[in-house]
Amino acid sequence: MKKYDLIVAGGGFAGTAAAISAARMGASVLIVEKSNCLGGAAVNCLVNPFMNYFTKKENRIFSLNRGIFEEIHTELEKRNAVKYESFSEEELKLILNRMVLKEKIDVLFHSFIFEVNMENQNIKSVEIVNKSGKTEIEARYFIDATGDADVAYLAGCPCTLGRQQDNLCQPMTLCFRVGNVDVKKFRSTFSKVNKLYKQYKCEGKINNPREDILVFNWESTNNVLHFNTTRIVKRNPVDAWDVTLAELEVREQVFEIYDFLKKHADGFEESFLMMTASEIGVRESRMIQGEYILTGDDIRNCTVFEDSVVAGNYDIDIHNPEGSGTSHYYFPEGAYYTIPYRSLIPKGTDNLLVAGRCISSDHEAQASYRIMPIVCCIGEAAGTAIGIAVKDNVKVRDVNVTALRETLKKNNAFIG
Repeated sequence: MKKYDLIVAGGGFAGTAAAISAARMGASVLIVEKSNCLGGAAVNCLVNPFMNYFTKKENRIFSLNRGIFEEIHTELEKRNAVKYESFSEEELKLILNRMVLKEKIDVLFHSFIFEVNMENQNIKSVEIVNKSGKTEIEARYFIDATGDADVAYLAGCPCTLGRQQDNLCQPMTLCFRVGNVDVKKFRSTFSKVNKLYKQYKCEGKINNPREDILVFNWESTNNVLHFNTTRIVKRNPVDAWDVTLAELEVREQVFEIYDFLKKHADGFEESFLMMTASEIGVRESRMIQGEYILTGDDIRNCTVFEDSVVAGNYDIDIHNPEGSGTSHYYFPEGAYYTIPYRSLIPKGTDNLLVAGRCISSDHEAQASYRIMPIVCCIGEAAGTAIGIAVKDNVKVRDVNVTALRETLKKNNAFIG
């Protein structure tokens, strides 16, 4: 079996960007992905559209998240597959396929890492299970882009779950789409529908804990609506039994909302339930305890770290882990925070980095950086760091951070 320079666990935005950036620096790379495509939550959970990644300074609007994310976005634009930051998942799958194959990255779909073999503080190999059975694969370095810190957890790295006081996580959501809607008619009376929804909740006629209906237009179509409005609370996203119960419970919520809209919403007269996501979406679960724990205070203060490798300014968007309500903290115009490289380094290992929504942080900070444009940049930073580590033959915490930051800036991936 081939030994790789890098194995990336998870092929979402973070994992794919990590793999591409490492491969471009000469590393041999394998992506291990649980589903049948690249794209992660965007394709498996229908997480759409891209949340805000722009800011304004000196009367100029500019993107905080560029690099590989911008490459992906540009390819979507070329294929007329993105409009107002809403995008086609099918086009995204194809684009990511082509990008990783161009870099000669190996990909293994329908595969799970279920065991990590340690030698001192190094991960020597991982055990993968799929249709071929169990396979052991070795690598010099690893990146955990699973979203749930699965590899770090299996390696014995310390992790936290959800918010500090009770370990509750932000709610899980099953996104769904409704077709053949008269969208213009619906939008003109949407406030009336939301008012009635709130009344029904007060009367106990709606079981969904969410306080209102959250709906987006989808891509370039004029008769499809995208709903991100179901809410499963007080379930553990990394407990298989709880996730199963969540999936069962949330499907009832989908039909509850759709039936309500079909009966009461203008424009829904000829509509049909088009699709639900193939799996429930997870906003928050495990986070590693790394060399630095990024906090809500850090990002509210727009801290610029000496080892910063990613920038962001999406609001601190916390869906109530206990029920109704969503809180927001919005950043001032022109302001942004940074994420330090140390937050990608889990304690307890020398050859593992973590990328995506499970880096080292608290509940508040995670509520901002968890969006796809930012985690894509986290992935690119992690992959670039591994590219440097491979060349210099050093531990991940000994990577030359000056060289890392300069490389990211040269690749238009970081503005800090």
